[in-house]
Amino acid sequence: MKNILTSERTSGILHQLSEANKSFENDYPGKSLQRQPVHTIYGGAHLFKAETAQKMGKLAQKILADFAPNFVTFAQALELKGSESLPTKISEINALVADAEKNGVNPSNSATWLAWRVYGQVCKKLEREAVEDFRLDYEDGFGIRPDEEEDAVAVQGAKAVALGMTQGTLPPFIGIRIKPFNAEFVERGVRTLNIFISTLLAETGGQLPDNFVVTLPKVEIPEQAAALVELFEVLEADSNLSFGDLKMEIMIETTQSVFNANGEVTARKIAKATKDRCLGAHFGTYDYTASCDLIAAYQTMDSAVCDFARDVMKVAFGGSGIFLSDGATNIMPVAPHRGENISPLQVRENLETVHRAWKLAYGHIRHSLAHGFYQGWDLHPGQIPIRYAANAAFFLEQIQESTLRLRNFVEQASKATLSGDVFDDAATGQGLLNFFFRALNSGAIDPEDVEKAGVTVEEIQAGSFRKIVEARR
Repeated sequence: MKNILTSERTSGILHQLSEANKSFENDYPGKSLQRQPVHTIYGGAHLFKAETAQKMGKLAQKILADFAPNFVTFAQALELKGSESLPTKISEINALVADAEKNGVNPSNSATWLAWRVYGQVCKKLEREAVEDFRLDYEDGFGIRPDEEEDAVAVQGAKAVALGMTQGTLPPFIGIRIKPFNAEFVERGVRTLNIFISTLLAETGGQLPDNFVVTLPKVEIPEQAAALVELFEVLEADSNLSFGDLKMEIMIETTQSVFNANGEVTARKIAKATKDRCLGAHFGTYDYTASCDLIAAYQTMDSAVCDFARDVMKVAFGGSGIFLSDGATNIMPVAPHRGENISPLQVRENLETVHRAWKLAYGHIRHSLAHGFYQGWDLHPGQIPIRYAANAAFFLEQIQESTLRLRNFVEQASKATLSGDVFDDAATGQGLLNFFFRALNSGAIDPEDVEKAGVTVEEIQAGSFRKIVEARR
């Protein structure tokens, strides 16, 4: 047989393809294996202190204890799967809680087990690490103030962060949100950035906190993100920082952030302009719905216009390694009546108000999770338990089936398998691994849950199903 595709004929073709493949891999490095926080708490920069995160954690624990002192009450407030079968009489609730504390709960009793596990995971997370990520906000949470006042708060915030570094009281992730780089606010945004970073480095001897990031809101054109990168380069060159130390997040908050005047996907163009400094893209629910001309009553997290924008973000940032974050529920779980001498009616109204806000936030978070947004905003300590509850329930509802499927698949190594009526191939194996990766990192499950699936925590954190299969061979 004549050899038509000789190396002389194919070398040029394959070289061009090789260059194209390298370009593709640079644009799409794949899922990041770094830890992604499940939430970011935004708070006015003028209110931040070195111990703010710890105080918020204590408040979150108190609010949970006050309005859901046991797993039955909590499950019913959130309407967890099967919660309608749980007891409603106080004596029966107390008996069930006491028995669970003494003997645990069998997974075969699915409704009770889910409620018990979710509450337990939330309590452990609040005790261990209630606040994962905090952003000192110099934008909407701070407002428009005289330059002298914002200058002073920028210095104050930087010194508080520096003190938190010394005391070890900062959350694992932290950063600032400056004002947008549009024509109206760019000078103010640059000024705050400069004062904050310069003061912080002066206070810490040139060190940044771990996982420090600058959030740039309302990015509408790539040039705004590119300008922040160039400012980072100037700050790094004039300090002890190394090139690339300063990282950023972008916020998608207007229709122009999604598509530009030429019908192109602006979101990805913005990310490319950040030159690998972009760690996350956050969706701003209320600014976005306002830009779509929605009236206030319809500016909700689960609006169809938000789903469209988030779907575009999923496609635009897919495979880029950039984390995606959803917005916040703007109804706060705040009791209307305060004081020690409130009436039984007021006590009930407090409970109903907080539970109603909890249920709304829970539904919004579950909506985000179902659409592949594993991070979101929280604005109040009372929302923190619900963030962790939604994450825990989302994964624990599927943990037993996923455990069986992954263990079965790993035992069969590279073979496709049938678990019940579900056919699993290698891509599904990676999906199952992703399930445990996110569940473990979010605090929804414990290392013991991972090991029951026939894999180790180290294998889960490595994030490659192919490598697990190769090791089993």
